[in-house]
Amino acid sequence: MIAFLRLVGLVLVVELIFYALIYIYVRSLRRESLEKEWDRRHPDRAGPTGERDAFVQRSMRGYEKTLRARLVGLVLVLPLVVIVAIVVFVNYN
Repeated sequence: MIAFLRLVGLVLVVELIFYALIYIYVRSLRRESLEKEWDRRHPDRAGPTGERDAFVQRSMRGYEKTLRARLVGLVLVLPLVVIVAIVVFVNYN
């Protein structure tokens, strides 16, 4: 049982690292696309401005509530569920 808990702890730490990296990457891609969208819509006000920053921040708040942003959380859930299911299946059959 101790070995199983150690495995779960190690997997959880690795998953958290991957989750953080994927979360940062996906947010940066979305942020970059929003900045390009602002520049495309407002060519006269292209570049870093206060209005563009406010637009990006508003849009990022909305993006955090979307399904695509929440699916990144599956990085934490799926591997742990699979490992537990395999251990239960192997040990109790």
